[in-house]
Amino acid sequence: MDLVLLTLDLVGTAVFAISGALAAGRKRMDIFGVVVLGCTTAMGGGTLRDVILGVRPVFWIANTQYLAIAAIAASGTFVLAQRWRLPSTLLMYADAVGLAVFTVIGFQTAFQITGLYSIGIVMGMTSGVFGGIVRDVFSGEIPLILRQEIYASASLCGATFLALLSYLQLPNAFSVWAAVFTTLFIRLAALRWNLALPLFLPHEDRDKNDS
Repeated sequence: MDLVLLTLDLVGTAVFAISGALAAGRKRMDIFGVVVLGCTTAMGGGTLRDVILGVRPVFWIANTQYLAIAAIAASGTFVLAQRWRLPSTLLMYADAVGLAVFTVIGFQTAFQITGLYSIGIVMGMTSGVFGGIVRDVFSGEIPLILRQEIYASASLCGATFLALLSYLQLPNAFSVWAAVFTTLFIRLAALRWNLALPLFLPHEDRDKNDS
């Protein structure tokens, strides 16, 4: 993994750990629960990705630096929250950054192993959204992926865009950052303007709503 991807991966790990810690704080968990939820959020998507791709050992066992960063980020969030009032929107923005970063990391990892754009896109989306699913389930919330929000679709757009840029053989650093900012922009735009995908509403249900 080159320096750009490694830096993004570590940043994404820290940010997703922060989002997990914030979710734990909303449920009034103790320091142990905060660290556990922070670590599982940060490493859940990458773990599932490596298991599916047959990578052994999984990334955070091969490099314990990830586990250390996740634990420190979660613990640091716990300490800061005791001293200062953190913005209520911090969880959503931290999650958006983690989603964008891990989408790109997931694509790059899968594409390097398989050489297939389709697998890269699927694994990019898997890496991006699964940590958030774990966080929401463990904290007793409906996962964002199941709500009426542009979440997984933002990850899908970012991974697909990265596949296109890779196919065009543009410089890797440019492609990576462009895909990160594309995913992040779509997710933040959805949050800012309350954008959502169309609901599946059968015709008979439309008639009931109109009556």
